[in-house]
Amino acid sequence: MRITVVDDDPMIVMALKTILGAEREVQICGSGNSGAEAVTLYEEHRPDVLLMDIRMEGMSGLEASEEILKRHPEAKVLLLTTFLDDEYIVRAIRAGARGYLLKQDYASILPALRAVQSGQTVFGSEIMTRIPELFQRKGGSGVRAAELTEREAELISLVAEGLSNREIAGRMCLGEGTVRNYLSNILDKLGLRDRTQLAVWYYRGMKK
Repeated sequence: MRITVVDDDPMIVMALKTILGAEREVQICGSGNSGAEAVTLYEEHRPDVLLMDIRMEGMSGLEASEEILKRHPEAKVLLLTTFLDDEYIVRAIRAGARGYLLKQDYASILPALRAVQSGQTVFGSEIMTRIPELFQRKGGSGVRAAELTEREAELISLVAEGLSNREIAGRMCLGEGTVRNYLSNILDKLGLRDRTQLAVWYYRGMKK
């Protein structure tokens, strides 16, 4: 797993490189201290996951995420912060970030990186429970409800539970390829970017 680490505190970068670099499965391919460097480093290394601080001088981690994901929608960005901020959470999700973690929880970083690399999203339970209220308060995500089949509705509920495509396939007795096709069609139908936004849509509307 190739990881690029970006934080404006050199000591944190060093600590993350030491902790993660000790894992056989992890290869640190580049590190930096600003959002602008993150954009350059992503273009240069195309890491499996970009692990990046949010609050940085000049271009923030959120701004860098938005720039990178605009160019490379498939990019996997995992954001780090020292505290929860409602505006940051909303912007991170809308930008397409795959996760949002507190720096203090070092033990969760490696499992989160593994999950993000495998295509999952990583938002702690505390954040997930707040997401519906945050999007309503910010005026919603701009998503309009569409008619869905019973099968599509079941798949959405499983995505909202945090299940992977493989787990959904097992639960619904489908092939993984079929699940991917279902998911792609659902995202197109609802005008959403990814499974995180789909989970938000579910909690805001379908579950009511």
